[in-house]
Amino acid sequence: MKVSDFNYNLPEELIAQHPYDKRDEARLLVLDRKTEKIEHKIFRDVIDYLEPGDCLVINNTKVIPARLYGTKDTGAKVEFLLLKRIEGDFWEVMVRPGNKLKPGTKVSFGDGILKAEILDVLEGGNRKVKFEYNGIFNEILDKIGLMPLPPYIKENLKDKDKYQTVYAKFDGSAAAPTAGLHFTEELLKRIKEKGVEVANVTLHVGIGTFRPVKVENVEEHSMHSEHYYIKNEDAEKINKAKREGHKIIAVGTTSCRVLESVADENGFVKEIEGDTSIFIYPGYQFKCIDNLITNFHLPESTLIMLVSSLAGRDFIMKAYNEAVKERYLFFSFGDAMLIK
Repeated sequence: MKVSDFNYNLPEELIAQHPYDKRDEARLLVLDRKTEKIEHKIFRDVIDYLEPGDCLVINNTKVIPARLYGTKDTGAKVEFLLLKRIEGDFWEVMVRPGNKLKPGTKVSFGDGILKAEILDVLEGGNRKVKFEYNGIFNEILDKIGLMPLPPYIKENLKDKDKYQTVYAKFDGSAAAPTAGLHFTEELLKRIKEKGVEVANVTLHVGIGTFRPVKVENVEEHSMHSEHYYIKNEDAEKINKAKREGHKIIAVGTTSCRVLESVADENGFVKEIEGDTSIFIYPGYQFKCIDNLITNFHLPESTLIMLVSSLAGRDFIMKAYNEAVKERYLFFSFGDAMLIK
């Protein structure tokens, strides 16, 4: 299977640069896998496809303002992107310019309220760094850090909260689980009132989510690892819906990857914490999820491969071409898709 099988033509003007003013007013493309019918809806209509007893699974990770701009002792400007906390004040960081930031280099951010020393060069060119500061690290990040928007978003984000889901709770992501950006508190309230269970998982999204697939054959690609956990009360909600024959609807590829990483052969899950590098591409047999709510993904990305494994490559490509024709907006701040 070739990576080029997952390519499509996307006019640049269809890459969303701004979040919707009202989250649930994004458009929704609904794909019916049985009939191969495509419907055009508004996101808030998603409630019409959920039934009492179904379980909607959301990822409650919170994006940290992980992009930092600072200076070396020489005055040279540098950029850090926090990827993963190793332990305590030790982090794995992507740096620019990489060739200038060797072990022993010291960097200052925010007029010295945060300092860092490069300790080691890691696999892939990232750095292990140690931070020094007075106070609470996350409060300092909130003060001087910027949201790590994807490279295809060229415009500044005025409101940081627009790159968080309304249910974001646990700090740790370098990118938002963007399918969840469309939910409002009011829509979630209506969904619960309809009798749909809402379960949480947590997967801290890594920046590898934006990395291109550099091999020619899909099977040769290695996924980045991301940390996840699922609590017992949420596992029970999912298992109850499963036992009673209701649907499990994953909100986003991140929720999907957690569920498919932890599910047993019958699709049941348990309380667990770990790291996953699961790679889902056509041929994969889903164990847990029935439906998926997702955004539109980059050509030749692992995420378009994941949705193709659920809906079929030909049907996904047909749907993407229809979305382009109908002028849907793509990627993080764009419109949504429901695969049912």
